[in-house]
Amino acid sequence: MDAQPRELRSLADTAALAAEVAPRLRPGGVLLLVGDLGAGKTTFTQALARAYGVTRPVTSPTFTLANAYPLPDGGTLTHFDLYRLATPEGLYDLGLEEALEGGARVVIEWPERAARVLDAEAPHRLTLRLELTPAGTRLATLTEV
Repeated sequence: MDAQPRELRSLADTAALAAEVAPRLRPGGVLLLVGDLGAGKTTFTQALARAYGVTRPVTSPTFTLANAYPLPDGGTLTHFDLYRLATPEGLYDLGLEEALEGGARVVIEWPERAARVLDAEAPHRLTLRLELTPAGTRLATLTEV
């Protein structure tokens, strides 16, 4: 699904997309989620976690800025929400380097708040752009750099 917008009309559509993205986000890999408030970034992360077999609740790390979820295969899914990040370098304090070096699968909401750091630390990454449509559905476009 590279660079071809896909309409997500339901949670089932989101789950199906997450199941397709999951094998592409390998240990030590980064998925950037781009979209306005309410575009479905956290909902997609929840579906991705379920695709990896996470059974506990997956919540937005809006105030904690980072949550880590153990995966059944022994790996980790680390979810960063940079909406309230004070400086791009603050991403280091949240443990980005440790997550990547430890082989976590990393999902980052609001990546534009730390673009310079991400360019240096994660030059190869997936980006999922989520856009609301006038009909209330979402358009999802996946690209790989």
